[in-house]
Amino acid sequence: MKKDKNRKLPLFFKPILWSYDFNSIDVEEDKRVIIINAINYGDLKHWRWIVKNYGKKNVKEMLMKIPFTEIRARVAPLVSIIFSINKFNHAIRSNT
Repeated sequence: MKKDKNRKLPLFFKPILWSYDFNSIDVEEDKRVIIINAINYGDLKHWRWIVKNYGKKNVKEMLMKIPFTEIRARVAPLVSIIFSINKFNHAIRSNT
């Protein structure tokens, strides 16, 4: 991915990032938030944008690292197919 400090997030991301200060979002520093929200609440144009800008391999790696509970159940099957994820990161629950 080309690093450009002046890159801005397209306006079509604003509705899925409503709880964030959209003008303060940094495409590189906030990529985890951008990717997770795009996967959970975005449509095909959001998914295409994250793949184009972060790379399919990087998106896949991030999705495999985050706790599976951060991915909405209704999109998880599609995520596993599109990004070829066989095993998600399941959070360990404590008995204490």
